[in-house]
Order: sequence, then structure tokens, then C-alpha cells
Amino acid sequence: MDKKALYNLSYGVFMLSTKSGDKANGCITNTCMQVANSPTRVAISVINTNYTCDLIKESGVFALSILDETVNFFTIKHFGFQSGRDVDKLKDMTLPTDVNGIPYMGWQACAVISCKVVDSQELGSHTLFIAEVVDAKLLSENAPLTYADYQTKVKPQPETKAEDKKIVGWRCKICGYVYEGSELPADFSCPLCGHDASDFEPIYEN
Repeated sequence: MDKKALYNLSYGVFMLSTKSGDKANGCITNTCMQVANSPTRVAISVINTNYTCDLIKESGVFALSILDETVNFFTIKHFGFQSGRDVDKLKDMTLPTDVNGIPYMGWQACAVISCKVVDSQELGSHTLFIAEVVDAKLLSENAPLTYADYQTKVKPQPETKAEDKKIVGWRCKICGYVYEGSELPADFSCPLCGHDASDFEPIYEN
């Protein structure tokens, strides 16, 4: 199977947030689609190791901020490249809240969708949540960011390393998984979070 064929599937980029009790968190995801119209329902797939996934299972509600073309890499990095188990991502941030009391992006987002989970399915590395849309709001007239545009226009491109050091492995920048070996296959996908080779960084020998 040529996994590169799957890269042609079209995705958006979202900040997925939720709140359970006094615990709130958000993460970056690119897997959401509308699956029904009456009632309006969406499906999202969330990595099981994400703290946000745990909180959604507890609360049964979430907000999906649809990121737009003005988003910068700092926002992606803040919500997507660190765990809510280690740092309070929402600390010192003044965010609006939706009808469920969940904080969402009030900037760099063109819309927010508020949802209530009605069903879920374990998928191994991810959990699929089916949710009814209970509210939706337009935030700007900006075009939504696609995953393809994130890869080419927002995500920093790797710099050529000047130092002559041997590569001994590759680390997933999303979940920290380490692939041992000097060459990472171009079609490699992280066995933990599913991200492709473009989200791996080299590990150099000391």
C-alpha cells in the first residue's frame, strides 16, 4: 500500500478544546467532518494519548475552533506541540467561551462549532467521537486553513544542518516516539500518533 496516496485526502486544521470540572485543555487536530444533517452531527478522531481526549471522555462536550489563513506557527506550536498534562495551555489567556462554557479561539479562527458527544468508538491509536452540533458561530470572513496550506505555508521548513554529525534516530515532534536508525523511510507514519515523516526531527549522536 502506498500511504502517500492518503496524503491527498483534504483536511482542515482545528483547535479542539474541552472542559471537565475545573480542567480545560485544547489541542490541534486535522480530523473532523460533518456526517449528518438532521440532526447536524460531526465526527472527530482524537489521539488517545492526548489529554484533551481524556477530558472529552469525561465531559462529553467540546468546541472546535476552525483555524483560518491568518494563523501563525506559534499558535499551532502552543496547542499542538506540548501536552496539557505537563503545562496549562490556557493559563494567562483570555478566551471567549461557548454555550457549554468551553473556551475557544477568539482569533486566527473563522468559526467555532460547539458539540455534544452522542457516541464514540475506540480505533486503536485514536478514539472516534460522533457529536451533535448544539451551536455554531462565524468569527471572521477569512478562509479556513487547510492541512496542505499548513504544511507549505505555516509549518517551518527544515533547515540544512551545517554540522557534520551522524544521525542515529528520528523523533516525532507530536508525541515523542523515537525511530531508531539513520534513515527514516519517506512513507513512514508514527505508530503512536499517526503523523507522517514530515513531523519527525533527526536525533544526532553526542
